[in-house]
Amino acid sequence: MKRTLNTTLAAHIDEPVRLEGWIHRRRRLAAVTFLVLRDRSGLAQIVVSDEATRTALDGLPEETVVRVTGTATANAKAPGGVEVTNPTITALSAPAATSPVELWRPHLDAALPTLLDHAPLTWRHRERRAVWEVAAASLRGFRTTLDAGGFTEVATPKFTATATESGANVFAVDYFGRPAYLAQSPQFYKQMLVGVFERVYETGPVFRAEPHDTVRHLAQYTSLDVELGFITDHRDVLAVLREVLAGMVTAVSEQEDVCRLAGVQVPVVPEQIPLIHFRDALRLVGADPEEPDLAPEHERELSRWALREHDSDFLAVEGYPAAKRPFYTHPQPDDPRWTNSFDLLFRGLELVTGGQRLHEHADYVAALTARGQNLDDYRTYLDTFAHGMPPHGGFALGLERWVARLAGLDNVRRSTLFPRDLHRLTP
Repeated sequence: MKRTLNTTLAAHIDEPVRLEGWIHRRRRLAAVTFLVLRDRSGLAQIVVSDEATRTALDGLPEETVVRVTGTATANAKAPGGVEVTNPTITALSAPAATSPVELWRPHLDAALPTLLDHAPLTWRHRERRAVWEVAAASLRGFRTTLDAGGFTEVATPKFTATATESGANVFAVDYFGRPAYLAQSPQFYKQMLVGVFERVYETGPVFRAEPHDTVRHLAQYTSLDVELGFITDHRDVLAVLREVLAGMVTAVSEQEDVCRLAGVQVPVVPEQIPLIHFRDALRLVGADPEEPDLAPEHERELSRWALREHDSDFLAVEGYPAAKRPFYTHPQPDDPRWTNSFDLLFRGLELVTGGQRLHEHADYVAALTARGQNLDDYRTYLDTFAHGMPPHGGFALGLERWVARLAGLDNVRRSTLFPRDLHRLTP
């Protein structure tokens, strides 16, 4: 007999079935015991009336893995209108140890340290698991949209010989006796690969040795990176980002039960994302015009403005100061103090950084020299631009931040399977 998933029981009324999963909850009454079984699809109710089976079930606590064979029987009062009767229950694991949290409860009211310390167990809770299912749906939407747009998925090294952004925020490692670093981003490699495939994307971990202990920062997170060639400027990149976000939202919204369990407020991606220049954004929030970046409170105020004035959960801020952007960022043609770059704000938080890159070899040499960098440290990267590269640009989106904002979570660690931060290296 093949295994039947819990949520497909209704298709097997009056037929023998075999279920496998975890004991989610047991309720013993005078003459019958109700067993709720959990598998990856959901919950099923098993009615146990045989006294020997009831006694055996008493010795199998919640989270024990079991096999149940019996008959699928229609019952309008049962979950899904069907239950399993006349069951035989076989333990597939030793009786489970007492869980630090009660996973059978509808809501998991546990403190964040408890959730993280016991993540292999707490992710079993339906609401917690739904949060990552939102992440998985987002990844599907990301890939599907870009595949349809002629992009090629790539995989780049996570050990690098030089820092991508700056030397202050990298994890140094001993690479067979030589110094190396964990990649801060796939930036250099995805640019190189534009010269091969024109349009590329990657999903993978990136590492930032920033000693931030905040609700929005991690030492390792999942970056969704995109790079494309033959653009006019950064607004072409923003247009692709808009399509990607729409594809991710569509993939998430198709899973209504998951969205409900995770508490997702599905946003509407506007046909054109509202856009404001950095200098105008500073003026709007009453900030010092010499500020090189937006503070978190500025991001929140700008998002409130975008929602109020444009009915949009999204706002793109373009033209960040050149002093604040990496050396490969293309200057704004009419005023090189600013750049052809942008950040995308989503519900009060910076979610995406993107823009147009330099593509001429001479411009890279000048930019690195102006910053006092040793050209030999970037030789392989620089050589790429000596062999003909198109105007190009791209963006990077943090998956865990995206999911946290979708689900209204107060800490990015709640949307991360096994967070790595200033204090946490386990589990």
